[in-house]
Amino acid sequence: MIRKILHVDMDAFYASVEQRDNPSYRGKPIIVGGPPDSRGVVCAASYEARKFGVRSAMPCSQAARLCPSGIFVTPRFEAYRKVSSKIRQIFLEYTDLVEMLSLDEAFLDVTQNKKNIPYASQVAKEIREKIFEETQLTASAGVSVNKFLAKIATDQNKPNGMTIVRPEQAEKFIESLDVSVFPGIGKVTLRKMHALGIKKGKDLKEKSLEILDQNFGKSGRWFYAVCRGLDDRPVEPFRERKSLGAESTFAKDLENSSEIFRELSDIAEELERRLLQKPFPGKTITLKVKFSDFTQKTRSITEDYSYMDKNELYRIGSKLLEEFILESGKAVFPIRLLGLSLSHPESSSKNSQIRSEDEEDLFPSLF
Repeated sequence: MIRKILHVDMDAFYASVEQRDNPSYRGKPIIVGGPPDSRGVVCAASYEARKFGVRSAMPCSQAARLCPSGIFVTPRFEAYRKVSSKIRQIFLEYTDLVEMLSLDEAFLDVTQNKKNIPYASQVAKEIREKIFEETQLTASAGVSVNKFLAKIATDQNKPNGMTIVRPEQAEKFIESLDVSVFPGIGKVTLRKMHALGIKKGKDLKEKSLEILDQNFGKSGRWFYAVCRGLDDRPVEPFRERKSLGAESTFAKDLENSSEIFRELSDIAEELERRLLQKPFPGKTITLKVKFSDFTQKTRSITEDYSYMDKNELYRIGSKLLEEFILESGKAVFPIRLLGLSLSHPESSSKNSQIRSEDEEDLFPSLF
């Protein structure tokens, strides 16, 4: 059976909610995040701000330089969650196979939908119309036969658009794409691909499985499959949580060990609070460090037990920190950000390890 998969992504979600709720913000460059003179990062930017080059995860100070007229707004996560809940209820009117990727993004399997609509494109059209009717917000959608194609299709016609990739179109569609838009290809992987002469989907398809496996490991096998349009991942309504974490970006770079450990203690306490709200039996503890030059490293260790309170989190985090970046009571390089997270041991090595900056960011920021 050919599946019918939708990927629905709200347009500049946080910023659009702010513009909807505050008419004076409409048509203006809105930047949701910390103050412009802070070390916080951008959570979302309206399309008016994006024209200046402002993007999510960018330092707020950099966003302020790029967009001097930008209006910085403190995030209101409770408001975003309420809107997200409404959107999810709309999805569930059509199918129970809804996989929420975040507050503003989801996969839907509408192969057999509750309204017996024969065409996935019609389902996507109705959902987008209903979202606007009930929330006054726009959404973009991708429609295809698997998750990979549907997700990439969404970005082809944003904002407030829809792209359909039919089975017979998939090959040419993928071959024409820049590999930079493929999910899972970050800056480090992209540099490797360019060094191998891989810039388009067509270039990627020409590489053998052996070459991709040698250069990218397990990810190479994934790239080999998706550049051929192959992706059999199901839409999973109840995804198991893989990690829980917390991080903090500092007002100024830290070098003194006492200040660094004080911040680490606060992060451990915040992570304990989140664990009490959402219990998670993780055994792998990961320390994340971002230095003043924006390079980022992580180091992990797996324990034989899963209960972690703030004291245990701080003890293990401190051990990793000392082994990792401290010499003679000072950081090897000034530290911009610290984070701690818990994850399942099967997703990490038993031994401490350093991971690449392409790894999924699993540390929600503290504001």
